[in-house]
Amino acid sequence: MVVEVGYAQAWDLQARVPWRPISVGEARERDAAGLPYVVVYRAAGREAPLEVRLVSWRDHYVGLWVYDAQGRRTFDLDMRLLDDPARLLHRYTVAFSYTGPEMAESDEACPRITVELFPDGRGRRTEEPQGKGGGSHVTVPSVRDDERWTDRPAFGEWPLLSAQVHGLTEPPVFEITEAADDSGGLAPTTCWRPPRPEQPGPIAELFRPGARVTDGYHPEMTVVEPRRIGPLRVPSGLLAVSGPDSDDGNGPHITVPVPPGEYVLEEARARHTYHCEWEGSQVTRTNTMAVRVLVSDIPAATWEMASRPDDDPRLLRENGIFGFDTDGATGCFADAGAWEPLLALFEKGLIQGDPNLDPDVYQDINDSMYLLRTRDQASGGELAAFATTGDGTFPVWVGRCEAGEVVGVVVLVEGMPELLPESGSRSPVMHSAKGDDA
Repeated sequence: MVVEVGYAQAWDLQARVPWRPISVGEARERDAAGLPYVVVYRAAGREAPLEVRLVSWRDHYVGLWVYDAQGRRTFDLDMRLLDDPARLLHRYTVAFSYTGPEMAESDEACPRITVELFPDGRGRRTEEPQGKGGGSHVTVPSVRDDERWTDRPAFGEWPLLSAQVHGLTEPPVFEITEAADDSGGLAPTTCWRPPRPEQPGPIAELFRPGARVTDGYHPEMTVVEPRRIGPLRVPSGLLAVSGPDSDDGNGPHITVPVPPGEYVLEEARARHTYHCEWEGSQVTRTNTMAVRVLVSDIPAATWEMASRPDDDPRLLRENGIFGFDTDGATGCFADAGAWEPLLALFEKGLIQGDPNLDPDVYQDINDSMYLLRTRDQASGGELAAFATTGDGTFPVWVGRCEAGEVVGVVVLVEGMPELLPESGSRSPVMHSAKGDDA
């Protein structure tokens, strides 16, 4: 079978056409430079491609989409280049099983099997026989080493990875197609690109009274003055951000170096009005959007997602996050230098309900997203626990000034909102939503 091979700078997932076709020579140059490019494999007489591969070595990423004869994507393979330059990790695969020719591409009801793999041998296999929302069965996949990893081919020597899917019994004969003259312009937003981790949204604006935001559920919310709870003492100079209810014995999940001292705890709040069916009238409510340790009054010039030493950003999928884990919808800011005694007081007071705790070491906080405070008398370090809106993983955002110094540490308790324009304009400024954990 003859398979035509074409190269381009990008692939439009919606239109199913290459964007900015390029010659094999230019593709080779982009490969050597680590720049993204796509390879399109087609069979004569077949409108839909057999497969499309996106290569971007600078992003440690190779992606593959397999298409059926109707032009629907049936198989997604996400490969990552990690520390070994000679092989690629099969990070993530999805196989779609369309129930009939009338089912649309990636239909929510389409049965699918998803496999996630990690370089340390971990993995997860999820079967969804009725598609998304129809129930799932999760197991640990039994994967051989040669199924977890793929040798990295040299440029131009990639096999047709979907040959078996398309029922090819003989090795295909590849023919390079000439690039069409296409000056292009800006790439469409529907072009495929390498996955990006969660991006910082309007974090600073959540603490600016008058800013307008939406959380996706309430169409318009107005930020009000932050609520200040009181100081948090961090004499060790190492701020811990963690789930106190999910301690694994290895210390706090996230730590951020700060100058030793006392810092203000704040809640970012936004007010919204809606029609309440129960009361039969318009009501106004104020929600807490985020909690913050304010390290400095200097505005943040940049925001970054904090991570642990072993977290590898090369493994993150689209909108993937690192952060702290909680099984009880609770997080905390604390002095990492006194983590163990502070955590012990948290457990005695909140979990065990010890009525004999000294008010100097344990204090409940009322009418706030912050729940309680504990204090280690030996060091003076403190812990302040706060409620989240659910279980799971919550990213920790570190704000830095122009000089690179930490000015604030923020946890969004309801996910990343979107910033609305100033009054008089109606188009929202979009930001990514909270993503899956790596």
